[in-house]
Amino acid sequence: MDIFSLLKLLGGLGLFIYGMLTMGNALEKMAGEKLEKTLETVTGNIFKAIGIGALVTGIIQSSSATTVMVVGFVNAGIMNLRQAAGVIMGANIGTTVTAQLLRLDSSGTLENSVIMQLLKPSMLAYVAVGIGAAIFMFAKKRKFHDFGEILLGFGVLFIGMSIMEGSVTSLKDLPWFQNMFTLFTNPVLGILVGMVVTAIIQSSSASVGILQAVASTGAISYAAAIPIIMGQNIGTCVTALLSALGANKNAKRAAMIHFYFNLIGSVFFIVVVYTLNAIIGFDFWNDPIGKAGIANFHTLFNIVVTVLFIPFRGVLITLAEKTVKIKQAENEISHDLSRLDERFYSSPAVALEQCNKTIISMGQSAQSNLKMVNAAIVEQTPPRLETFKDTESFLDRAEARLNSYMLGIKEDELSENSRKAYSEMLHSIGDFERVGDYAENLLEFYEDMQERGTVFSQEAISELRVMSQAVEEIVSLTVQAYEQNDATLARQVEPLEDVIDSIKEALKSRHISRLQSGICTVNTGIPFLDIIHDYEKISDHCSNVAVYVMMLADTANQFDVHEYRKILKDLRTDEFQAFTSLYENKYLNKVI
Repeated sequence: MDIFSLLKLLGGLGLFIYGMLTMGNALEKMAGEKLEKTLETVTGNIFKAIGIGALVTGIIQSSSATTVMVVGFVNAGIMNLRQAAGVIMGANIGTTVTAQLLRLDSSGTLENSVIMQLLKPSMLAYVAVGIGAAIFMFAKKRKFHDFGEILLGFGVLFIGMSIMEGSVTSLKDLPWFQNMFTLFTNPVLGILVGMVVTAIIQSSSASVGILQAVASTGAISYAAAIPIIMGQNIGTCVTALLSALGANKNAKRAAMIHFYFNLIGSVFFIVVVYTLNAIIGFDFWNDPIGKAGIANFHTLFNIVVTVLFIPFRGVLITLAEKTVKIKQAENEISHDLSRLDERFYSSPAVALEQCNKTIISMGQSAQSNLKMVNAAIVEQTPPRLETFKDTESFLDRAEARLNSYMLGIKEDELSENSRKAYSEMLHSIGDFERVGDYAENLLEFYEDMQERGTVFSQEAISELRVMSQAVEEIVSLTVQAYEQNDATLARQVEPLEDVIDSIKEALKSRHISRLQSGICTVNTGIPFLDIIHDYEKISDHCSNVAVYVMMLADTANQFDVHEYRKILKDLRTDEFQAFTSLYENKYLNKVI
């Protein structure tokens, strides 16, 4: 091999891997929002788990990426080990899709017809690149842009494969080249070569593609290819094992399940194949394998091993548990923030969904603290201070972690709807955290009054009870609207926020009258005004979140949040007026 052939081989490999990643990433962007939900539907049903693992891997063209996602889900507590085992088994089947695509270019029946020649993938590749580039450059809509990227990736994948094949074609008659692959008929050497190459490029699909390119020369026999393929299946475990290094113990176990499944399956299969060959002697054993043969054997191996291991899933889990032991006294980290796992950065839609779940937890936590402090102020129920402080600490940590984590998400790889959701989330983080801060302020007012031994009058308590109930309802509506992405619920928030503003003004006026008449003292007057001020501010932040939810649902809007809110209030629709009347009767009329 001269220097030019080597450069062509390396360049072809680069194009091949780039095309595979581009096509996989674009497919993932188109289906990304559904991928995470699809993985989360995995239950204890092993067949469903295998099917989902195969489907997701077939889409993103990488079993390593799927396994890394699984490690992340286990680390976040979203998936248990039994579910993870099934998905990992399915991922090994899904990763064979790339090889099957590449074998389409090897059919001899295409040689005698110009039309059929034009339909060969290696020829269609140039058409795909041309059309894909045009769509990618000029398409306005994101889905067409992504489709163009898929075509580009498909074309570059086959062009890279064609270049690799061309670079090694001249080698097939060279004695050293033929002797090298004769050495690989030694199963130990073959397995080692497959492992090392796959571990270096961290993609079994790519290493199988390289093997197919070399096989196109006719220099590789079944005897040489089979152990290399076994090694490739073991080498692909490196990516997941590396990703699990900083994860919790269960996530490390998920990576070990992947390793044991591929290792035991490969060793078992090669022992069976070599034993059968020694007993009966396969006629094809020393024949050239070809691209189609590699693709078919790769697929057959992964399907057979998966079927054989279905009854022994528990054995894999036991092996992983014995390898990675958890001490009885060891406490796992809280899952609240472990969802924000950097392993998900390779799948931006999945990473964004984890952010969304954490923000929902923030809203629910702020709501919990508000209820606790309201019960203390209005009903004199002593708050659970340790729980309150732990929750407030979570809100502060979640805000800081989310803001830094979201910067790592590649926004340009998200769909149009996901990019809008990304913006909504960034704003909502601060609003939910501020609700928690105001709840903390309310607790401080309560504790200060307790220390000084001051109490509100019964009239003031009754008024605060009404306003606190209105504020609890607006927070509840907001959290539900955000969690369910429900614009209908969100539309109820703005009318209630208007009513809470009116309640604040009414209570302020009534309390000033009580101060002037001597019914209340200055010692209670200032805390009362501070409390109703913070209640009103909480409703403002709820209004912000509700407007973000409505803006996300309204695909036609081009306004910022302040303009959008002004338009809503100026329109004063019948629905808006109806909800305003409802909340006035429910709350405002009780205090005026």
